Amino acid sequence: MLSKKIEQALNQQIELEASSSNYYLAMASWAEVQGINGVAAFLYGHSDEERMHMTKLIQYVNERGGHGIVPTIKAPPANYKSVSEVFDIVLSHETKVSKSINELVDLCLKEKDYSTHNFLQWYVTEQIEEESLARTNVDKLRLMGGEKAALYFFDRDLAGAKAKEAKQQKGEAK
Repeated sequence: MLSKKIEQALNQQIELEASSSNYYLAMASWAEVQGINGVAAFLYGHSDEERMHMTKLIQYVNERGGHGIVPTIKAPPANYKSVSEVFDIVLSHETKVSKSINELVDLCLKEKDYSTHNFLQWYVTEQIEEESLARTNVDKLRLMGGEKAALYFFDRDLAGAKAKEAKQQKGEAK
């Protein structure tokens, strides 16, 4: 059984994951309209992933006797100045999510909720990967220095990575 304190903190995390999903969805839509389809595919995929993170948390809270609350969230911006701005926001958001997960882990230890602590370890590992990926993309964009031709290759590489990931999930490639 979850304590009310842990349940409330997990519901705050649910809200953050929902917000992340919506942000990435808005960014994906913007990128698609700009004709940057690899970036759009990357962001659509990450929007889905964040929604899955939210759903996993809701189910956990419910399984532990609490009530996972689907939050009302404010709309993210619809327009962005550049792909670089988008990925700077992605990195900032992933860092914020990591901080929140770490605070949840700390709360679980203080409350001696070792089951939730154990559950959250998956999120800790996931956030290491998410931050690393976001940081890599920010670094690549900085190296490009705003060159349009380089953006073409960056977009193409993201599209190729997304296609490879989809094949791997279907068991078609290694």
